[in-house]
This record gives sequence, structure tokens and C-alpha cells, in this order.
Amino acid sequence: MSLQETVLMQLRDWILSGQFEPGQRLAEQQLAERLGASRTPVRAALVTLEQEGLVEANETGKYLVRQFTAQEVVVAIAVRGHLEGMAARLVAEHGIPRALQNDLQAVLDEGDRLLADDPLTLESYAAYARMNDRFHELILQACGNRALQRAVAVNDKLPFAPASAMLPMQGTVAMDRDWMLYAHRQHHMLFDALKRGEGARAQSLATEHTQVAQMNMRLALERRSESEQVMPLMRLVVG
Repeated sequence: MSLQETVLMQLRDWILSGQFEPGQRLAEQQLAERLGASRTPVRAALVTLEQEGLVEANETGKYLVRQFTAQEVVVAIAVRGHLEGMAARLVAEHGIPRALQNDLQAVLDEGDRLLADDPLTLESYAAYARMNDRFHELILQACGNRALQRAVAVNDKLPFAPASAMLPMQGTVAMDRDWMLYAHRQHHMLFDALKRGEGARAQSLATEHTQVAQMNMRLALERRSESEQVMPLMRLVVG
């Protein structure tokens, strides 16, 4: 796992967990010191976060945390589910080429290997995210519908809409690994539907797949709420 991936995952997690306030400036040097990294991977991560709609650049080029609501995230994830459902249906109905079958099988095998680790490490999370992105990209690329592909690209610019943006990286509890195992089983079922040419089933599975992201979002917000309730108590005790 590259240092940039580590930095990106950590910054994304901090934004979701509420450690940065909306509108707060993210200074490269301060972040680099906090993360124990140089400014280069931090700068690259901020560029990615801007593309994902989590930060925005002001008129001076400084990055600020973008304000977003839970409803915005829920809607964006739902839209991605419907778009990817359409893509999966097209692939199944067109017939899945042998080369694509091989590529998808290799990706699934990699996911199986990664999820065999218990507990998951930060490296496992990052590698699974790459695998997950690759699985979704292969299906989208194979659908042959450029308008649909552009629609997904536009939607991916909304907060936590991309395929791997809502992986359960807000903690290392056993429940996180359980969600990932469940999501990966869905990958296998979707692959089976694609091979069988079952367009309606493939569409349904791809759409349903985003429910895992929805559940992760609710879990993350619950954790955030619990943290916000604890912090005032800590300040009272310390004060």
C-alpha cells in the first residue's frame, strides 16, 4: 500500500467522523505533521478528495472541508446503484467475453485472499478498496454505454458516492469485516448472474449492492454521534 493511499484513507475517515468542521481549512503542512508524512502525498490526497466532493478549493487555492448532509450522501449512493445496475444488465444481456470473465475472476480471487485476513489491517483495507474499484470499473467499462459512463463519473464527484468511498474504514471492529464479507459475496453473485446472461438479476444485485454503503453510512454517523456526545463530557471532566 502506498503512503498516498494511507493518507487518503485517513483523511477521508477524519472528514466522515467529524474531526474537521465544514469550512475548515486543511493545511498541507499541519496535516503532513499529524500524519507523519511529507506534503507530497497529502497534496495528492487532497486533490482526490476534491474530485470526490469532500473538499473544495477557495479562490487562493487552499482546500476547505465541504459541507454535506447525510441525505446528500444517501441520494448519491442510490443514484450510483441504479446506474451500475443498468451497466450490469447491459453486460449480462450482451454476453460477457472470456477476457472479461478472466479479469473479474482474478479480482474476486484477490478479494477472497484479502478477506481471509482476520483482523483486517490498514493494508488490507487499502488493497480491498483497489480490488473493489477494479471490479466496478470492469463492469462499467464493458457496458458500452458512454452516456451511462459519463453519468457515473459525474455522480462520483458527490460526497462518498464512489464505489470504495464508503468502505467501513471508520474502525476495526469485527462488524466492519462482516460487512465487507457480505459485500464480496454480492460480488460473486453478480459475477454469476453476468456469466449466465441474467440481465434482470444482475441489475437487481448491482442495485442492491449499494445498500451496504448505505448501512456503512448509517454506522459511521452513529459512531460520529456517539463521539460528539462523549467529547463534551470529556471537556467537563478535564475542566
